[in-house]
Amino acid sequence: MKFQDSSSPAASRLRSAAIPLGSVSDRALLELIGDARFVLLGEASHGTHEFYAERTRITRLLIEQKGFQAVAAEADWPDAQRVNLFVHARGDDRSPEEALGGFRRFPAWMWRNTVVLHFISWLMRRNAALPPSAVPAGFYGLDLYSLHASMAAVLEYLQAVDPQAAARARRRYACFDHFGEDPQQYGYSAEFGLQKSCEDEVVAQLIELRKRAGDYAARDGHVAEDDFFTAEQNARVVSNAERYYREMFGSRVSSWNLRDQHMADTLDSLAAHLHRRYGESRIVVWAHNSHLGDARATEMSERGEFNLGQLTRQRHPQETISIGFTTYAGTVTAASQWGGKAERKEVRPALNASYEELFHQAGIGDFLLDLRIDPARHDLLPRRLERAIGVIYLPESERLSHYFYARLAEQFDAVIHCDHTRALQPLERTSAWDTGELPETYPYAV
Repeated sequence: MKFQDSSSPAASRLRSAAIPLGSVSDRALLELIGDARFVLLGEASHGTHEFYAERTRITRLLIEQKGFQAVAAEADWPDAQRVNLFVHARGDDRSPEEALGGFRRFPAWMWRNTVVLHFISWLMRRNAALPPSAVPAGFYGLDLYSLHASMAAVLEYLQAVDPQAAARARRRYACFDHFGEDPQQYGYSAEFGLQKSCEDEVVAQLIELRKRAGDYAARDGHVAEDDFFTAEQNARVVSNAERYYREMFGSRVSSWNLRDQHMADTLDSLAAHLHRRYGESRIVVWAHNSHLGDARATEMSERGEFNLGQLTRQRHPQETISIGFTTYAGTVTAASQWGGKAERKEVRPALNASYEELFHQAGIGDFLLDLRIDPARHDLLPRRLERAIGVIYLPESERLSHYFYARLAEQFDAVIHCDHTRALQPLERTSAWDTGELPETYPYAV
């Protein structure tokens, strides 16, 4: 049974409240954001061009018109730091393609794609054209998967500023040498008692680094302060990643919460660092809807899970604006299994009784909807299905794999709906992506 049609009262109210994307929606969006310091821009998949394009367009507006100083992304700190150095005219990379070279771990297309490439190219040119007294904008990572890369970054930093401390750190981090480059192998062995965990070593290293903060950060002005901050964040990644890879073999809830707690803490640390440098901090956050939409308004809370969006709202209740993204149908870049190749896949039309189908049936196209005002809240407060596609898309098990229940008007402050969308273009296109072949079960299996 069809849930809504274009003549229903709900569809009519949506049409009256929605603002088609364009100059008018930009003005409305800037008014909605107001003086917020944290603007959370989500995505309903990790592989949709329109989500990335609209998110970067909004970010440019916030940098140019509201003085935002940073993008904090669902990305690993060392890989994002390479981009950050590039946009600040530091580091060894000479092109945006080179600056994205750290993003090689699956799913590489999540950051190695044409939209991000164009954005960091713009950001580098924009920063370079600023007068000396102006504040440049940076690019930072929030995630914790980079166990080995972050260890290497800590050692490189200490070798340059304190070789004796580097030797101590190397001895501590040698605890991981038995497990090769696969952190999951370490997590399995440590969690099930096959090997002693490295928890004491990584915590000791983080504590020692923090004790020397005054000495290291004051050596050469702002550059030294930035470099120490980066090293400290990498040491914290190592500490939390060590725990994360152990807990991923235990409770799913515990590992999810640890990851989003880490991202929220990293965001706060970045805000404090920028405040010390510039006297204020305003940050755009890029991550999946599942991380940025308030978990208390979704099934996640029933499982005991919280997320970055919830924590940011709780810590900065008057300074946070969260914006989700949805789509009805189109194509998406995703894999069929973890570690698989990037494919261009057809996205099935949204299920009946979902928010996405309601937006499609309203017949508005692409629009911005402020969820804080009536009549939008009236129709979007009741619980409905909402779609989430990560890096894997399984259309043959659409309902089980990609839908959950949520209360959209409590999950986000606003939503941007792009009715028909296309796949994000990776920098390295595979044959599966170019052909865009559909699985044999599509569209018959459910």
